[in-house]
Amino acid sequence: MEIGVCVLLAFLLHQVAHVGGQGDGGHEGCVPGFQVKKYQVMYRGPFQKGQRLLQVEFDDCAGNEDVTFGVSDPGFHVDGDLNLVPLRDLPHSEPVLFIRGLSARADDLAQVDIIGTRGRSAETLGDIVGQKLPYRSKRSLLVPNISISENERGPFPKFIGQTHLISTGEPREQIFRMTGPGADQDPKGLFTIDMNSGAVSVSRSVDREATDSYQLEVSTTDYSGNLIEGPQVFRINVIDQNDNRPIFKEPRYTGEVLEGSPTGTTVMTMTAFDADDPNTDNAVLRYNIVKQSPDKPSPNMFYIDAERGDIVTVIAPTLLDRETLPTTTYELEIMAKDMAGSEVGLTGTTTATITITDKNDHAPEFTHPLFEAHVYEGSTGVVVNLTVDDRDDPATAAWRAMYSIISGDPTQSFEIQTNPDNNEGMLSVVKPLNYEASEFLSLLIKVENEDPLVPDVGYGPSSTATVHVRVEDINEGPVFFPDPLIVTRMENIPVGSFVASLNATDPDILEKQSIRYAVLQDPAGWLSVNPVRATVNTSASLDRESPYVYDNKYTAVFIATDNGTPPATGTGTLIIHLEDYNDNAPYVLPSVARVCEDTYDVTVAVVGGWDKDLPPNAAPFKIELGTQPDLDKTWNVTRVNSTHSQIRLLRSLKKDNYQLPLLITDSGVPPLSNNTEVKVQVCICNKNRMHCSSAHSHRARFLVPLAPLLLTLLCL
Repeated sequence: MEIGVCVLLAFLLHQVAHVGGQGDGGHEGCVPGFQVKKYQVMYRGPFQKGQRLLQVEFDDCAGNEDVTFGVSDPGFHVDGDLNLVPLRDLPHSEPVLFIRGLSARADDLAQVDIIGTRGRSAETLGDIVGQKLPYRSKRSLLVPNISISENERGPFPKFIGQTHLISTGEPREQIFRMTGPGADQDPKGLFTIDMNSGAVSVSRSVDREATDSYQLEVSTTDYSGNLIEGPQVFRINVIDQNDNRPIFKEPRYTGEVLEGSPTGTTVMTMTAFDADDPNTDNAVLRYNIVKQSPDKPSPNMFYIDAERGDIVTVIAPTLLDRETLPTTTYELEIMAKDMAGSEVGLTGTTTATITITDKNDHAPEFTHPLFEAHVYEGSTGVVVNLTVDDRDDPATAAWRAMYSIISGDPTQSFEIQTNPDNNEGMLSVVKPLNYEASEFLSLLIKVENEDPLVPDVGYGPSSTATVHVRVEDINEGPVFFPDPLIVTRMENIPVGSFVASLNATDPDILEKQSIRYAVLQDPAGWLSVNPVRATVNTSASLDRESPYVYDNKYTAVFIATDNGTPPATGTGTLIIHLEDYNDNAPYVLPSVARVCEDTYDVTVAVVGGWDKDLPPNAAPFKIELGTQPDLDKTWNVTRVNSTHSQIRLLRSLKKDNYQLPLLITDSGVPPLSNNTEVKVQVCICNKNRMHCSSAHSHRARFLVPLAPLLLTLLCL
């Protein structure tokens, strides 16, 4: 209770000083605070939760809108009807309760005596003021909160409030000091305090939108600077004035509404900002449409909700027709006014641009029911441009056209693409037409939009058109069949032998034309063609081993020319697959071998057979010594595998060059043989060097041992 007494003493002293200073504001004769300062309640037993004990009388002379109450006993509170009620069941209470009422205009205390309750003896306001508090002198510094209006005019400095020092002890000389933002901190010097009287003044006008309140501290000291009382915190609140106009974030806003939209459709929402106090009418905005441009077909096509700023349609859906309105874009001048739209309110304006957007309520229509086109047979490309009208918004999916061929094109020789620039349909031939097959075609074309039509609109007869295509005849070149023509022939067949018979036909079946043939490409010059009968014969021997033959195939190109006006030509390809004939004798590699002097019974070389022909006209090869006498006394040839044999020296030879005759035979029918020689150089070997007899002799290393090579060949 001692702490509560200290706090309540401060409240009481504040009230004593504050009541004396309530001279400004309020209605005439009204004194802000409790109209009755002291109340009594008879104690007849425990207090029940919610029980109304009494009703206090409090008036801050401004309607009590922001009044708050505090009770010294936390078990009680003052409700919205100013009734003192318990917050819970209480068996008893303190004999004295204190109620504090606080608002922007009043700060006051009232005393409630509980008669008949148990507890310590009652303490009145006078008792609390007169008692000695621990660790404190008998004085108190009261600093009420202060409210000032922004944008006040001078002269300055201007008095705005008073601090009080209440003392029950001996008078003592002291001075007032004030610290905090606006005093000794930035903005420095905005507020000052009279050091002797404690009067608070403002030195210049303030702006609530810059700072809406200032929290300061007041204390008293002696002339030596020793603290006597305080510091006490108080607040200077800045009262708002309507000095800011509503501001729209953008100078121009854009919105869209679909044509035919129902009345009441929301188009867009306008929002403005007012920097004034949002808890006052200074920042309460109302919206209004000042002007509509153009004002046809009605000057009131749109309405704006005054409070929310929603722009909605007023015009009937049938009149909101993009294709019949004088324009598709309307401009609205929008005004926002504060003070809830009263005459004294400040205003801000902006422009809202509303575009009437298109919906697909008009089907595309061909400008003509019939289109005609002429095309040469055998050609491709665009043959006619199909034109349509569409009243919907250009460059939208409700305007863009899609064309399709309904009938008349069983071979799918045509296609239609849309020109994105003008919406025309470009009818093209993608597969060449044949005059002899059909001279005339009739196509049925349909046009639609990318977007579907609205439910009450459909495609009519004008959305289809007929295209007559007339095919023009041209002299077409002969066509070879088959192309290419593939035949198989043996190489080396006699000159003049028959190779193939060409077949070319003239597509112009309605005209009787003759065809003549000629050789166009014959890289090796082996072929000739009869110009009338189209028979191809050899004019030279066919050689499979020729460099003009690739993968056993020889290719020639022939040309056929008709006698039309002008003459037309066609080309065909002849591929001859050449079969191999055993016309190439085999040969031996390598043709040179080396061996050291004074060695014998060693392998001199492993030689292999080679043949330009193909199996079975090549390997296996038979390699043997020549027919010269006594060769077998010095040399020996034995087979390694189907393609290779080894040469062995049976006795030592002196340094010299020896020509060893060999005979190699292939497996063709009939077989071909070839007498060849291998040059064997017998050399002096020392210090890992070989010295051989040769006009172009040179020093070489010993031969690599042949055993690994022989083993590899045997494995093969």
